[in-house]
Amino acid sequence: MRIAVPAEIDAAALATWSRAAPVITLDGETMGTTWRVNLASPPGFDAGVLYAAITVRLAEIVAQMSHWQADSALGCFNRAAAGAEFAIAPDFATVMEAALSVATRSGGAFDPAIGAIVDLWGHGPVRVHRVPTPNELAAAMQASGFRRLAYDPVRRMLRQPGGLRLDLSGIAKGFAVDALAALLRGHGCHHALVEIGGELVGMGLKPDGDPWWVDLETPVAGLPPLRLALHQCAVATSGDYVRGCHTIDPLTGLPVTHAASVSVVHDCAMLADAWATALGAAPPAAMQIIATREKLCVRALIRDTGVVREWISPALAALIEPAAAV
Repeated sequence: MRIAVPAEIDAAALATWSRAAPVITLDGETMGTTWRVNLASPPGFDAGVLYAAITVRLAEIVAQMSHWQADSALGCFNRAAAGAEFAIAPDFATVMEAALSVATRSGGAFDPAIGAIVDLWGHGPVRVHRVPTPNELAAAMQASGFRRLAYDPVRRMLRQPGGLRLDLSGIAKGFAVDALAALLRGHGCHHALVEIGGELVGMGLKPDGDPWWVDLETPVAGLPPLRLALHQCAVATSGDYVRGCHTIDPLTGLPVTHAASVSVVHDCAMLADAWATALGAAPPAAMQIIATREKLCVRALIRDTGVVREWISPALAALIEPAAAV
């Protein structure tokens, strides 16, 4: 067993930690998957009030950014005529600005404007049971790409260039995890593990004094497990070992087949989510260059001539305790 721990414990977390706090679980469904919160209950905590607040908060995010809900703000933008401008809500703007930043920094390996390509491969709201033709793929590629998208961050205004479809599936879940963590803090809950569809944030400590431990799934025999101490940080994973080849390479328009699993540990779940998507789409050599340059904590399982090889970035290697490594 290998164990990765943060460089230091957040002193502010100790101020609200209590060994006597009972741990409770809340869960439900959202974004086509499930959400779960394990929290150390503070004095006077009302689980019903928090559950209702979580339900409302998630509904707000879905109403803005769902690729599957036709009447979402994103859906309305995708159907708009060329030249139409849309003022977007603060949450939507936060996600768009992060998405465009990661798109630029990754050289287009992450792209929030490939909805037309995603839909063509059947990963959108309409099922598709055949492989797209070369002409169909070429047309979708021509209509797609974040460089076609005009965004004014001052006015929070998006401009539809015509035929472009946004898809925030590679970043919105991470944002929602961060949003729930912020909501918990607003309700006096500073020690919790928050998860939506495998993207997680660990806040504070468990009542027994341990961090919130999370084991990265290792769908390959022969690799030692890797356990993360999620203390004031997040982890997101992209890959195909669970859902098949659903990640699309924005630069080719083709499904990614080399990345079995790419996990990113970050202090922000939204950015962990986006970077996991970007690094999973990038060719292995480019992935290593980008992750090292950006000082990202990454564990990647990459297929190479019939063998799955593990790569751990220098930033993550620095967090793995030497005594625990095998």
